[in-house]
Amino acid sequence: ANKLALHSRQVGAIYFKVGDPAATTRTWQYVLEELARTKCGSNGARWRTAIKDRAFDSIRSRPLLETTAEDFLKVLNKGTVSTNVFLRRVHNFALDLAWLPVAVLPKRQWPQVRHKEHRAITLKEHQQILAREFNPERKAFYELLWHVGASQGDLAALVPSDLDWTERTISFSRKKTGTPVVIRFGEEGAKVLRTLPQEGPLFPYLCSVRASDRATEFKQRCNGLKIEGITLHSYRYAWAERAKVCGLPERFAQQALGHNSKAIARAYSRKAEVKVPALEDLEREAEKKIVEMKAA
Repeated sequence: ANKLALHSRQVGAIYFKVGDPAATTRTWQYVLEELARTKCGSNGARWRTAIKDRAFDSIRSRPLLETTAEDFLKVLNKGTVSTNVFLRRVHNFALDLAWLPVAVLPKRQWPQVRHKEHRAITLKEHQQILAREFNPERKAFYELLWHVGASQGDLAALVPSDLDWTERTISFSRKKTGTPVVIRFGEEGAKVLRTLPQEGPLFPYLCSVRASDRATEFKQRCNGLKIEGITLHSYRYAWAERAKVCGLPERFAQQALGHNSKAIARAYSRKAEVKVPALEDLEREAEKKIVEMKAA
């Protein structure tokens, strides 16, 4: 059966080469570069970094039609979770463009993607970091991350025109997805915003460095305080969990976080511990409001 399948694949490849002359020379390095070329902005930078993954070295110069499942498994065994994610996308890209007659590795045979566990930063940890941060710009940055839940890249890129003091909102388009986001800020957030520049970037230094540099600086502060398991992204998890505990409608939280998918928004808040109030207490509050309305 295996010999028959291999023979059928070889015969199919021959016909495939006739219809696509470039099929014999098209390598995975070519596919990696072509897919990366379709991305732009921060997503493009992420792809340009991803295709340098050394785990891909064993297949870079291999023609697509000569690639076997064993070749892919070798890459996956050598690589990380990121390798698994990006190789899937590259493989699907080649299939969608008909550069492959059949899948190299059947969908069911791909190793399961197991991401590292993410958690939210706690209020205590946030306060510890603020207490040890003596740089005004970084301190304001961490404070706003806590109050508005924006991604570090979007927050660092803010300028005064993104603020509406009348409506008390911050408006921008997410760098990652292009999704428009409008976040309302309260008095605590306003206090922080008033300390920032009125012209140019709100965070002159932080907007000029790479996201990895901002992440490294934050990590150094966590290490100094012996805080483990959090990154700058943990502020978004914290905001989502706090929103859920406070009863903020899911659609509002999804819009504030700039998520196109409800599933992703739910994943961010899945660890929130919500204490459901007693029904009799809610009924008592409702009756009290009715009495107050009639009295008015």
